[in-house]
Amino acid sequence: MTKREIAFLCEVVLALILWIVAKDYVNATTVALFAVSLMLITSVTSWDDVLTYKSAWNVFVWFATLVTMADGLYRVGFVKYVADMIASTIKGLDPFIALMIVVSLFYWLHYLFASLTAHVTALYPIFLTTALGIPGISPQIAAYSLAYTLGLMGVISPYATGPVPVYYGSGYIKSRDFWKLGLVFGLIFYATYIAIGLPWLMFILK
Repeated sequence: MTKREIAFLCEVVLALILWIVAKDYVNATTVALFAVSLMLITSVTSWDDVLTYKSAWNVFVWFATLVTMADGLYRVGFVKYVADMIASTIKGLDPFIALMIVVSLFYWLHYLFASLTAHVTALYPIFLTTALGIPGISPQIAAYSLAYTLGLMGVISPYATGPVPVYYGSGYIKSRDFWKLGLVFGLIFYATYIAIGLPWLMFILK
């Protein structure tokens, strides 16, 4: 191994240790910036290389913007407004139909959020409360029916989860194709869950 490769390996290990061990004391972003700074100081990479990596800057700018916008939707009360509207709409409906509406909106509203963490933080407590208000729906069914969709919605957009922008930013898939395939697979996963997963969940937890 060359000196640069050894330096890079040490810096990666150090960053991982700080992310895992010191996560309660040092912000993850601070660790990342520290690691990049070390890479520049030890000449593992150059500032020119950093500046010319356009795809990374592209992802950084629009992903940060979307995260901020998602937080703004929550702060201005838009999310609570939607939840209140849903609660009034499903009142009096069959429990399964009502739960299906809640789960469907929880799933497709992920288009407004740039990560699963932001989605869960903003929507899960409110939608869980709404689902718990449906007569005949137990707390377990309400919680699990929403939680299981989080493993499916990560395909619907180029910013759906943290790792997705990295794949999108690599440039192997065109933007139009990413959106189209995201919608297609999102519909497939959604239809499968609604038609099979949700009824089965209600059956085994009844």
